[in-house]
Amino acid sequence: MSEYKIATKCIHAGYTPKNGEPRQIPIVQSTTYKYDSSVEMAKLFDLEASGYFYTRLQNPTNDAVAARIAALEGGVAAVLTSSGQAANFFAIFNICSAGDHVVSSSAIYGGTFNLFNVTLRKLGIEFTFVNPDCSEEELNAAFKENTKAVFGETISNPSLQILDIEKFANAAHAHGVPLIVDNTFPTPINCRPFEFGVDIVTHSTTKYMDGHATQVGGVIVDSGNFDWTKSDKYPGLTTPDDSYHGITYTERFGKGAYITKAVVQLMRDLGSIPGPQNAFLLGLGLETLHLRMERHCSNALKVAEFLKNSDLVSWVSYPGLEGDAQYDIAKKYMPKGTCGVISFGVKGGREAATKFMDSLRLASIVTHVADSKTCVLHPASTTHRQLTDAQLEECGVKSDLIRLSVGIEDAVDIIADIAQALCQATA
Repeated sequence: MSEYKIATKCIHAGYTPKNGEPRQIPIVQSTTYKYDSSVEMAKLFDLEASGYFYTRLQNPTNDAVAARIAALEGGVAAVLTSSGQAANFFAIFNICSAGDHVVSSSAIYGGTFNLFNVTLRKLGIEFTFVNPDCSEEELNAAFKENTKAVFGETISNPSLQILDIEKFANAAHAHGVPLIVDNTFPTPINCRPFEFGVDIVTHSTTKYMDGHATQVGGVIVDSGNFDWTKSDKYPGLTTPDDSYHGITYTERFGKGAYITKAVVQLMRDLGSIPGPQNAFLLGLGLETLHLRMERHCSNALKVAEFLKNSDLVSWVSYPGLEGDAQYDIAKKYMPKGTCGVISFGVKGGREAATKFMDSLRLASIVTHVADSKTCVLHPASTTHRQLTDAQLEECGVKSDLIRLSVGIEDAVDIIADIAQALCQATA
């Protein structure tokens, strides 16, 4: 598949039917798999043979879709998870334990911020949050002797800050740790993080990859480029695992060590695997990802231009908009476009923002973002409502910020709906 363009990989990667087999990825709706002898099954449990024995760990449908996403990102292996939150948790927890430390961009999704700042702290993993616009000196100062990873989002949700990937990758590698990046908003259609030094990519596949709001899911993709054996920071990968008769993942699985460990340890013990029906729906969504992202971006640019020229709007943030403070960095990392999400403020503040959303007719007020239908949300009172004003400021979320996810409807209809809602909100 490596010789094909990304649009072709969206449709064909991960599954090649043999003579007489189903053309579409089959839904293997089974929890278990039969073997003819106990010896054969024992080899699976000892990781001496590949195959399936329980869907909590692996399932053929899931693996085919994961392989497609790995091909789109240019990675060596991937594993699907039950949500984007699970993907980010597993990505960190696969290499960190109590007493370890992670450097993270502060401009990340509120749920991820809570996962790191509250839940993982309870597990003994500490985080230092840095402004993505910080200097190289400030970034390097955040590292500690026990730092095990760096985390960021290519485009932050909902503040739309673009990560300077190379700056963060250089800092991570200078300190001997991997850079993990959530690439949900641009998707591999618009951004290929591995090409700029990222080591591990995560996604909430619930968003653009699915594209139709039909399943909740996540994925972790490993580039295969990070050498876990260069230091003693990652004993879980480089020393014997007693729960599998002393195998060492880096020795046995090479570039597949990280994903293999995530499957056979974390999936084994914590679950969080998606059902095969969900994986099948995700696979269908991937087939049109390249087409939808182009439409999302073109529609969003038209909407952003309208908002920028409106006297009823106080500010607009869209990296693809010429004149935006992040326009140049967007062109560097995402030359084909960014995403379909726009952040803006309505004149009149929080009260006007609420009235604006209540006045929309075509766009829906939903918790979701990044699917085929236009939707809107006020993060400060919904997805980020657990955060203090100081934490909101740290995440780059203004109290009047409206997150508009531009769908693939006709742009004329989307703009007309926004225009009438703005008039009502500021009347």
